[in-house]
Amino acid sequence: MAEPASQCQACDQVGLESFHSQSRVPVNSCLLLNNRDEATDFPTGSLELVFCPNCGFIGNDRFDPALAEYSDRYEETQAFSERFVSFASALARDWVERYDLTGKSVLEIGCGKGEFLVMMAEAGIGSGIGIDPGVHPERIDSPIGNQLQWIPDFYSEDYSHLTADAIVCRHTLEHIAPVAEFMRMIRRNISDRMDTVVLFELPDVQRVLDEVAFWDVYYEHCSYFSAGSLARLFERTGFEVLRLELAYDDQYLIVEARPVAPEASIAAWPADDMDRLRQGVDTFREGYRSTIGAWQKRLEAVHGRGGSAVIWGGGSKGVSFLSVAGDNVEAAVDINPYKQGMFMAGTGHKVVAPSELPDIDPQLVIAMNPIYLDEIASDLGSLGLSPDIEAV
Repeated sequence: MAEPASQCQACDQVGLESFHSQSRVPVNSCLLLNNRDEATDFPTGSLELVFCPNCGFIGNDRFDPALAEYSDRYEETQAFSERFVSFASALARDWVERYDLTGKSVLEIGCGKGEFLVMMAEAGIGSGIGIDPGVHPERIDSPIGNQLQWIPDFYSEDYSHLTADAIVCRHTLEHIAPVAEFMRMIRRNISDRMDTVVLFELPDVQRVLDEVAFWDVYYEHCSYFSAGSLARLFERTGFEVLRLELAYDDQYLIVEARPVAPEASIAAWPADDMDRLRQGVDTFREGYRSTIGAWQKRLEAVHGRGGSAVIWGGGSKGVSFLSVAGDNVEAAVDINPYKQGMFMAGTGHKVVAPSELPDIDPQLVIAMNPIYLDEIASDLGSLGLSPDIEAV
């Protein structure tokens, strides 16, 4: 196991404050596992969330990158949801318009299955390169696919020769432990191309803390940011923040920035969010057990009446939820056909298609993300089912 970090991965501060520990956590939650035994025997690691009192960064002090697998087995896409596709395509159009990227080039770090880069091409960019060890080019079905290049690898100094008018990185930074080192590498690779725009999207930890959203804490996410801590990281590593906002029902942070010269003086992002972050840390620490207990009691009540319950969402949130509160859950439901028939890491729950629900006839469906409640209700209605639907 990796030794605990001695200092903050974002600002090098020592004296980090531990506030949450967890053992036997599945080290991956988006891998496709073919059978229940493989799922229940899946490797586990430990969590120790620490808070930096200097910059507000939160990280997993027990994270061991050697345990996390990112490969062609990694199935993270949300592109089968109309709600998510609508959000992502609007963001792609906004970025192309806002930063005058029509006909220009984009490099996407951590492109996943490539859907977002395709959306940017459809919005007008001239060319794009997507880098991700889990990319599946054969799944890209677009008439403008010849404008795009795919590299199944991790982004590193080896790709410093790749130049672009914009660097996009969505839902990747939270998977990087040495975050300041990673951002400095990007800045070095940009070199003197000062017009390059840098566009990032990642989860907002303030919401996770305030809502005690234990289902949003999992092994692959080793780095957590609020708006303030993210801005401070960017400014510390050679970027000027142009725009910073919440999106997707305030679940995601979007930061837009440009590189600055090494000698440039950037006014430090105000630290007036630190009190709220500290309060959130206390809220999460104090409410963790009771929040889990409430869900366990809810599921026990359904089971006690002879009913069954399922969760809707066979990804990371689902793995985290089932790992601590899944004893009385029958299955995980997912609309992604690549996940159906697979099994959830750690607990071995089977991932089923919505069409299989009439056989289960659940009395309770727990949505792993409230933003999909309307979609879920519509799918259930089309199957003639009317269970209770609750969101985490």
